[in-house]
Amino acid sequence: MAKDPYLGRVITAFEGGITTRVITHPSHPDRVFAYEVTFLLDHPRVIQIASTKPPLHFHPHQEEYLQVLEGRLAVEIEGKERVLVPEDGEITVHPWTNHRLYSPMSKGVEGDLKVTKFLLSAESTAELFRLDTVFFENWYAYQDQIVVKGQKVDLFQVMSTFDAGGSYLSFPWWIPFSRTLARGMGILVGRWVGGILGYRPFHRKWTTDWEFACRKMENSIFQRRFANRSETV
Repeated sequence: MAKDPYLGRVITAFEGGITTRVITHPSHPDRVFAYEVTFLLDHPRVIQIASTKPPLHFHPHQEEYLQVLEGRLAVEIEGKERVLVPEDGEITVHPWTNHRLYSPMSKGVEGDLKVTKFLLSAESTAELFRLDTVFFENWYAYQDQIVVKGQKVDLFQVMSTFDAGGSYLSFPWWIPFSRTLARGMGILVGRWVGGILGYRPFHRKWTTDWEFACRKMENSIFQRRFANRSETV
């Protein structure tokens, strides 16, 4: 197996409010990625976003795993919210399951809770458009543009990055075939239309493993023009 160029790196978002350390999973080293994620709950940027939940979404190709190491983590799975603690051990989010995770501050937990630390990982897959560190690195960087720099959310950019990360925004449960339609819309808008309009899922200035990012974009005729290996930061 090739050495992970991200192993040991720390990805920082929201001016240090969230840090993600890339590790080898202590029990499952074959997982495609494993992160030790830390939320500093009293950080101004984390407080700023605490009242806004991230988008509800699903992954069709991979199981995702969560394990709280310290503090609490709020998770919504198929419309049911649960606050995870270390005693819960590892939980599995199965493919096609609508979910999101966020700071427990949005639930008004005790004032002495300052840190949430958890393991986040996912199973490997042959799919190139998948959850991996190239995706997370770019998704965190894009969120920084919104939260820190005040840019407006661009749905084309969100759907482009999500699709390349094997992730799709959830439709309301009452829409027939909602997951199939949501995935189709994610590919149509994020990959096809977005690519034609000039939206790229990955940016050189945000990406450590640019070689792999280019391989992923070359997988789509709509994004191949962005896979310029000679591009510099």
